Parts: sequence; C-alpha cells; structure tokens
Amino acid sequence: MPIIMMPYNREAAVAYAHRWAYGRNPRYYDYEGIGGDCTNFASQCIYAGSNIMNYTPDYGWYYINANNKAPAWTGVQYLYQFLTRSEQSVGPVAVEVSSSDILPGDVVQLSFNGRTFSHTPVVVSVQPPYRLEDIFVAAHSQDSDNRPLDTYQFSDIRFLHILGVNKPSLPD
Repeated sequence: MPIIMMPYNREAAVAYAHRWAYGRNPRYYDYEGIGGDCTNFASQCIYAGSNIMNYTPDYGWYYINANNKAPAWTGVQYLYQFLTRSEQSVGPVAVEVSSSDILPGDVVQLSFNGRTFSHTPVVVSVQPPYRLEDIFVAAHSQDSDNRPLDTYQFSDIRFLHILGVNKPSLPD
C-alpha cells in the first residue's frame, strides 16, 4: 500500500487541547486514577490534528476503548517510539528537535527522575526566542492550559516536532 505524507493540522490539535485541558472527552477513558492521563490526552490532541490511527497490533497507535488500545496511545515511551519510527506506516510522524524548532501542536516529554520520561504535555503556544518560559503547554495529570514549560521541575526534556501524517495514497 503506497503511503503519502499529508500536513498535520496544528490548529485542530491546539483547539482540542484548549477544549479538553480541564475536562475529559467522554469518548475516551480517563486513566488519571491508574497511572496518569497525560499521554492519552496528548494522543487525543495529535489525533485531532491527524485524523488517522494505526491499528497495527502492539506497535500501532490507536484507541478503540479503555481495554483495546495500542501501548503508544497511553505510554510515554511507546508514543515516542511510534512517532519517531523509521519504518513507513500510517499515522503521525515526528522527530526529536531543539526547543527552537517546536511549534504549537507538537509534544514535549519530561523526565522527573533523569532515567525515564513520564509526562507528555502538548505545546499550545510558542514565542521567540523559544526559551522554556516562552513555550506554553496543555496537559492532563495536573490539568493545565497555557502553562509555561519552565514551571515544571524536571531532570530531562525532549521536544517532538510532528512532520506530518502518513496516509494511504488513493489509487490513480
């Protein structure tokens, strides 16, 4: 199946983040009580901007219901692995970049212990010169919207810039 990269709708992702930052979309389970809801929320935002899921068992990125979802939908490291995958498959595609290359609709991942990344906020606004206090995020698990990134206490950070969305190409 031929695949083509389409644009990522950053405005839709950010609008979704603002709409649900302090609430829960009833279409999705709230994982807050069992480990956190941040990556579930980030995946919902990315889906709002991509409009495609990858239903590949184990290694895809999809949500059907609370018990039928890909690990990448709710797991910080699994989302990173899916977004930065090297093989061509459907779904959003990202690369790790510096803070100066981050845009609204992208995601940030934070490590609080310096060993594992455990939080995934969504970038909703960026202002030059792209310092941490110039990047604003929305997140679940300590729900927030327009929160300056420098208000988090973390040991490590990575910025994931979404390049686009791989979709099946239509036959000629």
